[in-house]
This record gives sequence, C-alpha cells and structure tokens, in this order.
Amino acid sequence: MQLLAYILAYPFIWLISILPFPLLYFLSDVMYFIVYRIVGYRKATVRLNLSLALPHLTANEQKDIEKKFYRHFCDNFFEMAKTLTISDEQINKRFVFTNFEVVRELEKQQKSVAMLMGHYGSYEWMLVMNRHLSLKGYGIYKPIKNKYFDRLVKKMRSRFNADLVGVRDVIPTMRNNIRNNVHAVYGFITDQSPKLSSAIHWADFFGMEVPVHVGGEMLAKKIGLNMIFAKIEKTGRGYYKCTFIPVEENIKEVPNFEISDRFMHMLEEQIKEVPPYYLWTHKRFKHRRNDPAGYKSNH
Repeated sequence: MQLLAYILAYPFIWLISILPFPLLYFLSDVMYFIVYRIVGYRKATVRLNLSLALPHLTANEQKDIEKKFYRHFCDNFFEMAKTLTISDEQINKRFVFTNFEVVRELEKQQKSVAMLMGHYGSYEWMLVMNRHLSLKGYGIYKPIKNKYFDRLVKKMRSRFNADLVGVRDVIPTMRNNIRNNVHAVYGFITDQSPKLSSAIHWADFFGMEVPVHVGGEMLAKKIGLNMIFAKIEKTGRGYYKCTFIPVEENIKEVPNFEISDRFMHMLEEQIKEVPPYYLWTHKRFKHRRNDPAGYKSNH
C-alpha cells in the first residue's frame, strides 16, 4: 500500500513542481477554496489556537488571520512540491538572507552551531542556507512512516546540500562528527508540543504554560555548540527573508532551560508581528499546566 500511494502521488507532485509560479499559485487558490471553504481542514483547531493565543483581537480580526493563514498554508504545500525542480536562480531570488555574516563569524570559530526555528514562514526553503555554508548542514526531522515518501523528502531537501537526520539518529550523528572533527550546523524546529509523558520543562507561550522540546538546548549544552535563532519573514507571495539572531555563545554557562525559554519568547514575538504565517493547524496548546484537560476530544 505504501508503494501504491507513492506511485499514485509522485506524478502529481512532479507535475506541480514544473509549473510556472503564476499557475502554481492559481492552483493554490483553488486548493484554498476546497481546504478552507468546503473541507474546513482543522478549522476548529485553528480557531481555538487563535482564540487562546490572541484573545485581545476581535472575532473579525481573528477571522481575517484565519483566512490569511489558510492561503499561506496552501501556498506552502505547493512551494514544498516546487522544491523538487526549482532552479538555483529562482530559490536564491525567493529566499534571501539579510545577515549571513552572523553565520560566517560562527564558522570562523570552528565550532558547531545549533539553529533553532519554528514552523513559521517557509521553513522548508530554509534549507537553501546549506549552499552558502562551509560547515556541514543537517536538518533534524521526524521520519515519515511511508518509506517511499520519506526518501522523496530526503531527495528534495538534498538538492540544497542538506542531510536529514531522524530524531533518533541525532546523537550518533553528532558523536560521529566529533570523532572525525567535522563541524556542522544542526537545524531544530522545536515549537511542536511534546508528548506529555516526555515533557521535562514548561515555558510561557502566549501567557500559557506549555511543555516544550528541550532536546536542541540539551544537546547544545552537552557538546558546547553556538546557538542562533532563524527568524523567517514573508515579504511577498513566494518570497521570504531570513535574519539570524545570535542566542548564546557560552551556552554551558546558562542555566538549564533558559535557552528554550528565550526561543519560545522570540518565536512568540515573531508570531505577534504577523500572525497568519505560523502553522496554526498544530495543536500547540493541547497541554496547558493551568488547564490539564487541554483540548476537548472533538478538536
């Protein structure tokens, strides 16, 4: 069944990838109508998230963010498919870095770097940074259950000289790099909600105490990595820019979990600036210390 699903889906993905951008976004508009207007994909979750995170906004303001989010959500799907065949010229024009010198300075220190980011903007196209690095670049991800689609995702992202490492293989990869004196950038998307049974730290996020992933911070402290935050902004339809914000150089001297708290605060401020481009379909607030019941089952 996995192979059949892949065989049926791949031609569709490849066809999307070769379309010119105007036609790509026309299809995205069609998909928006279906996903938002007809299917209502995770609409209840999005509305609950917005009401929890942005209660100061009126119902009409939240509804406006909701609509803009779904348009961006559909654009992101087609942009991800476009990754399969996008040209160097196009990706370099559409995803730019405002201050890559921050990374250059860290490269000179001959230390590895942990890069923290959230599900905001075009987190998929962020991997293009690996073409500008002298350090080895790794994207930490959760492998897809369908092994054929998992290989496809790796193939698409490898076009940007990025190696994907499953969460269970992060430590062995780091140890191997240390043994071979290989310095690298490890990218962590760390804003998803961890399983409650594995939560070891809770942080303030939009005024609520929620469990957070701290693996990036803990690994960085153990190995002594520099840390940066990648702030991605959408500057137009299909256009993004990334600004690197140094988080900490002497990370071993920082109390445990302070880095994770800082990251959540920076991400929150980024979302508040332009809310529609965050991934509101995730159940980020399903566990709240002041509300143990979390989401109701129908969400």
